[in-house]
Amino acid sequence: MCVARGSEGSQSGSDCGVCRRGGKEEAEAAMRAVLTWRDKVEQCIYDLAFKPDGTQLILAAGNRLLVYDTSDGTLLQPLKGHKDTVYCVAYAKDGKRFASGSADKSIIIWTSKLEGILKYTHNDSIQCVSYNPVTHQLASCSSSDFGLWSPEQKSVTKHKSGSKITCCSWTNDGQYLALGMMNGVISIRNKNGEEKVKIERPGGSLSPVWSICWNPSREEHNDILAVADWGHKLSFYQLSGKQVGKDRLLDFDPCCISYFSKGEYILLGGSDRQVSLFTKDGVRLGTIGEQGSWVWTCREKPDSNYVVTGCQDGTIAFYQLVFSTVHGLYKDRYAYRDSMTDVIVQHLITEQKVRIKCKELVKKIAIYKNRLAIQLPEKILIYELYSDDSSDMRYRLKEKILKKFECNLLVVCASHIILCQEKRLQCLSFSGGKEREWQMESLIRYIKVIGGPPGREGLLVGLKNGQILKIFVDNLFAIVLLKQATAVRCLDMSASRSKLAVVDENDTCLVYDIHTKELLFQEPNANSVAWNTQCEDMLCFSGGGYLNIKASTFPVHQQKMQGFVVGYNGSKIFCLHVFAMSAVEVPQSAPMYQYLDRKMFREAYQIACLGVTDADWRELAMEALEGLEFETAKKAFARVQDLRYLELISSIEERRKRGETNTDLFLADVFAYQGKFHEAAKLYKRSGHEDLALAMYTDLRMFEYAKDFLGSGDPKETKMLITKQADWARNMNEPKAAVEMYLSAGEHIKAIKICGDLGCVDTLIDIARKLDKAEREPLLLCAHYLKKLDSPSYAAETYLKLGDLKALVQLHVETQHWDEAFALGEKHPEFKDDIYVPYAQWLAENDRFEEAQKAFHKAGRQGEAVQVLEQLTQNAVVESRFSDASYYYWILSMQCLEIAQDPTQKDTMLDKFYHFQHLAELYHGYHTIHRFTEEPFSFHLPETLFNISRFLLHSLTKDTPLGISKVKILYTLAKQSKALGAYKLARHAYDKLRGLWIPAKFQKSIELGSLTIRSKPFHDSEELVPLCYRCSTNNPLLNSLGNVCVNCRQPFVFSASSYEVLHLVEFQLEEGISDEEAVALIDLEAPQHRREDRWQEVASGDSQTLRLDETVEPSGDDDPFTAKLSFEQGGSEFIPVVVGRAVLRFMSRRDVLIKRWPPPLHWQYFRSLLPDVAVTMCPSCFQMFHTEDYELLVLQHRCCPYCRRRTEDPGLRDCQSQP
Repeated sequence: MCVARGSEGSQSGSDCGVCRRGGKEEAEAAMRAVLTWRDKVEQCIYDLAFKPDGTQLILAAGNRLLVYDTSDGTLLQPLKGHKDTVYCVAYAKDGKRFASGSADKSIIIWTSKLEGILKYTHNDSIQCVSYNPVTHQLASCSSSDFGLWSPEQKSVTKHKSGSKITCCSWTNDGQYLALGMMNGVISIRNKNGEEKVKIERPGGSLSPVWSICWNPSREEHNDILAVADWGHKLSFYQLSGKQVGKDRLLDFDPCCISYFSKGEYILLGGSDRQVSLFTKDGVRLGTIGEQGSWVWTCREKPDSNYVVTGCQDGTIAFYQLVFSTVHGLYKDRYAYRDSMTDVIVQHLITEQKVRIKCKELVKKIAIYKNRLAIQLPEKILIYELYSDDSSDMRYRLKEKILKKFECNLLVVCASHIILCQEKRLQCLSFSGGKEREWQMESLIRYIKVIGGPPGREGLLVGLKNGQILKIFVDNLFAIVLLKQATAVRCLDMSASRSKLAVVDENDTCLVYDIHTKELLFQEPNANSVAWNTQCEDMLCFSGGGYLNIKASTFPVHQQKMQGFVVGYNGSKIFCLHVFAMSAVEVPQSAPMYQYLDRKMFREAYQIACLGVTDADWRELAMEALEGLEFETAKKAFARVQDLRYLELISSIEERRKRGETNTDLFLADVFAYQGKFHEAAKLYKRSGHEDLALAMYTDLRMFEYAKDFLGSGDPKETKMLITKQADWARNMNEPKAAVEMYLSAGEHIKAIKICGDLGCVDTLIDIARKLDKAEREPLLLCAHYLKKLDSPSYAAETYLKLGDLKALVQLHVETQHWDEAFALGEKHPEFKDDIYVPYAQWLAENDRFEEAQKAFHKAGRQGEAVQVLEQLTQNAVVESRFSDASYYYWILSMQCLEIAQDPTQKDTMLDKFYHFQHLAELYHGYHTIHRFTEEPFSFHLPETLFNISRFLLHSLTKDTPLGISKVKILYTLAKQSKALGAYKLARHAYDKLRGLWIPAKFQKSIELGSLTIRSKPFHDSEELVPLCYRCSTNNPLLNSLGNVCVNCRQPFVFSASSYEVLHLVEFQLEEGISDEEAVALIDLEAPQHRREDRWQEVASGDSQTLRLDETVEPSGDDDPFTAKLSFEQGGSEFIPVVVGRAVLRFMSRRDVLIKRWPPPLHWQYFRSLLPDVAVTMCPSCFQMFHTEDYELLVLQHRCCPYCRRRTEDPGLRDCQSQP
């Protein structure tokens, strides 16, 4: 968002800028009244009326009417006809006549030629007259009655009035006449004079109605009557008599009221000796010229922004009202003031609009991203969008700053507002507090927000002395970007912030390199400038009624355009003209052709992407094709959907892949496609491919040209004759003869088609082997027919010759030759999807689901892979293959972790990841329990079975997964506890088994065990008690908290084979330490602090003495990590071990194991407290093992026992071990 202040109050802005007047007073901020002409007569001016075309002004002055020329204030003619003071005058809407009323009780009807044609009288002096806007019926009102006259009737219809009539006004449709009375009553009559509505106002005769006027707006749903009375009130009423809103209090006696600008505003004059401008709702906006006496009348010149006032001292003043533009622009959002008190935010692309009613004068507007700031006379309102949606147009009030600010310019940022006051910038928070201030050397002419993090945005500031600064809202010091000799008028920075465009006071556009301060170029006649936000090297500037577009260093392209350019996005230029902002679609044809003329095809394509016509796209495509820039040509032809040329480009690219480099041949093909056959033939000949030229001519039946090309005596002429004969043979239904002749004439395609239709496989094979690989179309046709005739091996041979790998892949897939397809896929990974997806579907159809899952995953079809894997897992559990179920759940968890990298699915997938990891661990352990209970022989040690059963019991605190039997777990625990001397735990297990349903095969054994355990001591062997390596607490064998320490709550780390508690303690990094930094600190291998040496060496002369000093005390434990393990006894919350940089630097890389989880998970760090006992971690599943157990299991299974990663995989050999 940017704002600018031009010289002498002019305003201009750039791409996301604001153009508005930096006014200093409230009235000045609303509008300016420019005196056009002034005159003075001796008599009081009681009333005036404009001729409907606005050329003449009729004044009631004394007993005369004065006719003025409105253009320059020349008195055209005085009109005499009344004998006393003229109080009122009115002009008919058709412009044919006007009427005047006087204290002499008479009404005179005048023609537009200033001739009196009719006169009639009342019983009292005439107070007001008004013409019906539709029927041109004249209403004339006196002190005691009112009359209605029309040209069609001879007499005047008069009606009595109960009070003196002071004013009258017709509704827009001419159906009703409102009369204002001296007693404060308003009477609404129909056009026959009958009273329909009577409005009795609270003030009565103390508030005489002095002036009324109906709102002329056609957009209002109801007729609104504005009433000004001498009770110092301004009121509004509907036709029904219902008051609209509350009375607006005035501080003077109003003498005249009229509407301005088609009902948007109200003009009000009176005893305060000035005309005031109000909104149609009665909000005062400002003053239109102060006078020396009471203002008795004021009127708008029809359909213009001119206002005339008439005063008691005879002064006539003619003003032009100039409304300042108050608005702001950020990208495609444009906010502007409407009706002086409303703000409309318009989306320039979608044309959506939203209105914000402020009900006070809007002085300044600023918009930036999702923020909107509106300055009112006594406060600043800050709005924000409801959402981050780019199309959202709903704003809500965020903050109010209840302070009055005087500023020239207003800028809003994410968390601040910036006020510009001449040379000073102030940064305020949304609460109104001043955070910092900058004082400039010169007057600030331009401000632009160039983006940045919220609360740290950057401002681009241009000064009158030519200095250009960069300011950050959180930094007190301004950075000088460059200094030029002339004052800054407008600024803009390129998308990459490497170039700066400046418009100075001499209307010159200067472009600088920001880094080198070098002036790149300059252009004259500029009033504003904007860089293209989508193209670094394009800018546009306006001036002198022209829009100028400059690409790179090429000459400027001009087209007519009125107004200021304030933004340039793609092909859309945002233009401010007078008060309207519009998005102009500008084709980028001219700069595109500038690049084309210099054969800069890629740059031309970038410009074309901003917006050009289809004809321009085709021209770009043709030029690029002739220049053999195939990539650009392909994109351009795709834009115009020209498949013919796309096929040509594809063919040429395939040939280039096969090694063809003859550019003449490529260009000949291009010319042939373009219809430039003679040029193509010359290039074919020059490249040594006369046969292609002949084929071209014969395909086109251009036999005469073919003869000319061949010349006399050329043997190819014979071939052409043979071709004709072959055509005749085919038409005569002699296909075999036609094939032979076509082949001899080189017409392979025709011969192949006939062979294919006849099913002659041997002939097709022979043709395919004889054809050159450049003969792509015949070879493809051969392959097609061979595949169709059930000879896939020969079709594959043909595709290989062509180099058409995609077609070869499809052939292998269709024929289900998977080995060949896989071999091809290994060499060309781009065909992976084309191979593995059909292969996976084929495997699934043949009930080979595990292989199908791997194939789906390899093809990137995660949804199908997960679905198959879930089914495999379900089947494995149902079939009691718990080791397989563990493996499948582990794969499922890793696939969920991979999908979790998508931010939209992160939380759901991480929950699934942890759930599946948990299930994998449970089924991995339960597999051993199941084998122990179901198979006659056990391969596991009692200690292992004891540990696994305890691990499972502690893990199954909630629901038990499908297939896992608590009976088997407790049975195993009871047997092994009894065997190992944990009699108390065994008794507990047997007690638990009593409450469960026991299968028949276990009942006898469990009953016997329950009896015999009674004879054993009621305690557990202390050798079995697990130790917490963090707090050194002995934990009970049956832990109610689960697999964590009962004292420090530190989770135990188990070996995935023996399920013993490993001597590892997990620690976390202090905040601010990244994983990479932590690993680097650990890898530093800082030297361990040695204990104080008690041996002292003393050197003297030629001898050295070594002495043991018993006074030196050892320094104690120097390992800072052990200090982190301290834990307050009895705490109920788990407090992780958190280490900083100093501790990390002290650690040895050999003592630390790291689970390097992929994003979005964090890495896990484990420190070994018994470095002499080796632990190995699998780099794939991150499971921990005693190194000896792991090596034995890998030797047995040739893979990781948990994730089944093969030993042949180099990743498995990179296991992380702690020796």
